Amino acid sequence: MSNERPWLAQYPAGVAEQIDLLAYASVPAVLEEAFERFHDRPAFANFGRQLSYTQIDTMSRQFAGYLTGVLKLGKGDRIAIMLPNVLQYPIALFGALRAGLVVVNTNPMYTARELKHQLEDAGAKAIVVLDNFAATLQQVVAETHVEHIITTGIGDLLGLTKGTLVNFMLKHVKKLVPAFDLPHAVRFRDALSRGAAHPLPVVTLTHDDIAFLQYTGGTTGVAKGAMLTHGNMVANMLQAGSWIGKNARPGEEVIITALPLYHIFSLTANGLVFTRLGGLNWLITNPRDMPGFVNELKQSGFTALTGVNTLFNGLLNTPGFAELDFSRLHLSLGGGMAVQRAVAERWKKVTGCTLAEAYGLTETSPAVCINPLDLKEYNGSIGLPLPSTEVAIWSEDGQPLPVGETGELMVRGPQVMKGYWQRSDETIKVLGDDGWLHTGDIAKMDQLGYFYIVDRKKDMILVSGFNVYPNEVEDAVMKHPGVLEVAAVGVPDEHSGETVKLYVVRKDPDLTEDAIRQFCRENLTGYKRPKLIEFRDALPKSNVGKILRRELRDEAKTPV
Repeated sequence: MSNERPWLAQYPAGVAEQIDLLAYASVPAVLEEAFERFHDRPAFANFGRQLSYTQIDTMSRQFAGYLTGVLKLGKGDRIAIMLPNVLQYPIALFGALRAGLVVVNTNPMYTARELKHQLEDAGAKAIVVLDNFAATLQQVVAETHVEHIITTGIGDLLGLTKGTLVNFMLKHVKKLVPAFDLPHAVRFRDALSRGAAHPLPVVTLTHDDIAFLQYTGGTTGVAKGAMLTHGNMVANMLQAGSWIGKNARPGEEVIITALPLYHIFSLTANGLVFTRLGGLNWLITNPRDMPGFVNELKQSGFTALTGVNTLFNGLLNTPGFAELDFSRLHLSLGGGMAVQRAVAERWKKVTGCTLAEAYGLTETSPAVCINPLDLKEYNGSIGLPLPSTEVAIWSEDGQPLPVGETGELMVRGPQVMKGYWQRSDETIKVLGDDGWLHTGDIAKMDQLGYFYIVDRKKDMILVSGFNVYPNEVEDAVMKHPGVLEVAAVGVPDEHSGETVKLYVVRKDPDLTEDAIRQFCRENLTGYKRPKLIEFRDALPKSNVGKILRRELRDEAKTPV
């Protein structure tokens, strides 16, 4: 970086300042190299079943053949993938990308309302959905443009005996698969069989072609699709790969993938970066089952682990975790939400591995800053900018601020999104003509170029690494006939970092907290639902009638 711009951070010694953006034309080009280079190595593992790079190559080819040869989908068509971390996910993902389709990652826990919005907004023509969540799809599919449905069970790729048993237990014993009726749906395994008769399509992809519509609230409002191009994703893979450098051993890494792959952090850091490195992605389908999670770790021989603060904290408080063999663990990376110092220090004491904090956004594919991986101790910062990335602190009037000054964190680099899907108005708000992205986060930079998040400019609430936007929560709750006014704010929570607190002014004097909770269960995904509900006679407002969330948030954080 030029010394003429002291407000820009410098790169640490040993990390290249720039990446070679022309190294790969697209994400499939990265995949093809990995399939050839690591063909005999294990690629993904789940519930005791491992698939090699050759097997993933073959099955994703078959899936691509099905999408193009049977369904006649073409370059640029959107396909939604509504799966947790199961073996079908990387096959569907890689197959769709190899077919030139745009992947719309879809949270399996979405309510019918949320699912309908995303499918309609994206214009998805096809969807891959786990049986457990197919009943939700059934409620809305007729009101969308979805023409093709592919269903699958958790056990479908685990082998005949084990897979049949797993599917039977989930459906008939644990009752985790609600009945659904999607008469024209095709089973995932049947799609692979039919696709095998068709060759891998020849699709020309460039850096400008969209790879993902990754839904987020951005810095404001209802969920919208960040257009992440093949160039964005390739850049972030190369940037992260350069940062990891000699710390990673190609073909030998075992990365624990507990965060869902539909989340941008896990998608890029685990699903793509470690595939390029020939690593084994050890998929954890249900990380909330901490004893089961610890048992998986015991079997894996893990070398790397990514997660949010709550995941690391949960593991540290699970019996048996401290007794695991950490001799191979050399990379612990925290992102998605702030890493708490107490958790980081305890993690280092138990595992011997420093918990490095990173920072990113859906709009940046996602990585922007990462701490050097050879740090001896947690430092409280989000780290230094990745190669080919400019990060600066700006004042409210758009001027760069000097070291130590607090302002908005701004980012410019090849990983910054193309814009929001069909939302030029929202794109203009955050992405100027000069390519600088307004992150909405308030931060400062120290003398060494490390960045520190101070606060969030907007009202977004961060629950276990997932963005919750007050507007969406409030809009949903306001549909209850007994509600007159409502405000949602984030308050500190020791387990999830933040949680949603709801302030309600009743229209119906008999409205109860239980009634609101039930309404939220029907209309909001779990992490968006309020943990705290308080009834008020009135809400604080500005002189123009705008509800003052900040007053409520500050009040909620003030000890009584």
